[in-house]
Amino acid sequence: MVKRAGLKETTVAKEFTVVIERDEEGYLGASVPSLRGCHTQARSLDELFERIKEAIRLCLEAQGASASEPLSLSLEGRGKGEGVIL
Repeated sequence: MVKRAGLKETTVAKEFTVVIERDEEGYLGASVPSLRGCHTQARSLDELFERIKEAIRLCLEAQGASASEPLSLSLEGRGKGEGVIL
């Protein structure tokens, strides 16, 4: 939160790029290059989005940063022989 005298509180979203790949068994994997060790996997995109948001929050908490602020995700897809999966 940003607060200045005489102004309203403003929440600034944290932005992260998420790389999504599909493996040979059909699982989707997501990683955040800017957060070391931040990755997860799931069968569906909906489940993957929820899991990567949680993984980001946990990584931020482990680094001592506030994890309660909104997250803004920029997605980059990489498919194995099938192109971008987004």
